[in-house]
Amino acid sequence: MSSLTAALYAQGFSLHESLIHTLSGLQDPNTGLTSFRSLHIPVGGRSEAMAGAFTAMTDDAAFFEYNPAASSLLKQTELAFFHNFWIADSAVDTLIFTQRSSHLGYGGALKTFYIPFTEYTIFGERASVGYYSETTAMLNLSYNFFAGYTFKGLALGGNLKSSFRSVPDYSDNIYGLIIPKSGLSQSGIALMADAGILMRFNAAKHYASREPNLHIGIAARNIGSGWTGFGKKITKDDPLPASVSAGIVYKIIKPLTLALDFQKPLNLQEVSKSERLSGSLGAEFFVTDFFALQGGILLKGANPKISLGSAVLWKQMLFNVAYSLDLTSSLAPLNKISLAVKMHLGDRGREKHTAHIYELYEEGLKYYTGGEMEPAIEKWSEVLALWPLFDPAKKGIRAAQNAIELQQKIKNVQNLY
Repeated sequence: MSSLTAALYAQGFSLHESLIHTLSGLQDPNTGLTSFRSLHIPVGGRSEAMAGAFTAMTDDAAFFEYNPAASSLLKQTELAFFHNFWIADSAVDTLIFTQRSSHLGYGGALKTFYIPFTEYTIFGERASVGYYSETTAMLNLSYNFFAGYTFKGLALGGNLKSSFRSVPDYSDNIYGLIIPKSGLSQSGIALMADAGILMRFNAAKHYASREPNLHIGIAARNIGSGWTGFGKKITKDDPLPASVSAGIVYKIIKPLTLALDFQKPLNLQEVSKSERLSGSLGAEFFVTDFFALQGGILLKGANPKISLGSAVLWKQMLFNVAYSLDLTSSLAPLNKISLAVKMHLGDRGREKHTAHIYELYEEGLKYYTGGEMEPAIEKWSEVLALWPLFDPAKKGIRAAQNAIELQQKIKNVQNLY
């Protein structure tokens, strides 16, 4: 190692130690009391690049981990794969499929955390080799109620989830003899559910777009219980990492989105031992229609995290890469980097259907401005048959009917003379 490299390494180590000492007062004594910790590990990609400020985001398959109500608001059917290089040799792989039929959203996901396991005896001989893993299967269903032109609806959704922890068999640590079902007794299973609410509005909007610029989301996650001790005595496992979160997303200008989240962990077995409140702030900026940059910061206990990422859209494929820097990050080996590939499989004709509604509405406007009230009412009635909560068509019909009544009154007065 050269003297310069050694000096830089020493300086970096000193800075790391200083940060640990400075932040030690923020350490949460209730950290690490829950089971199935992989539920805390993000799938990665865009949501990780925005530091997890995703409770109110509505346009990404990663909603499975943040707010299950979002599936009813997605524009595209999505098939997504995520890979997150976590710490050392551990990693997380996630496969997600989600689809929408009108205002009904649904989908499924499979997430697996795994790390190699190698056991050595007290004499240094290898006794057992395998993988420790936690696998979670998820099913999602949501619906956007009262979706209209002005009020974009109230989206409600839920996830049903099941997790399995697999621990490999281990030895007696002396002779290297594998103890049958020793891993099974420490393995576990968990059943849980998520629930979420999403609302979208227009507020303080300074650009032209039909998309709302303000989102509000609330979610409860990992509400359930786990069990362990299979092959021996089945007992209740440590509490699951349950939490409630609230988030807001505001689009200041069309290419710039800001997202703010607050999350409160819940220890449902002993509420007094719940972890402290955490907060995250994320941002996304579209440089072009096909390239975006993301960034965010997470403040949680004594280990703040800064995240950066980017997204590239190529045809119907979206590619994401994200990197997170905290006190457990490392460059040798490289960790806390995640990749995502998402396939947009179409919108099932929704964009074409919406465009047809606007065409009918604009035709009605032409008739109205030309003084032809009856044809205008017919066109706007067609609009309401396709979208009953299209407010401009309702207002247009009332205006046309008032105009017809006024014209009739004028004719009646003229007939008197």
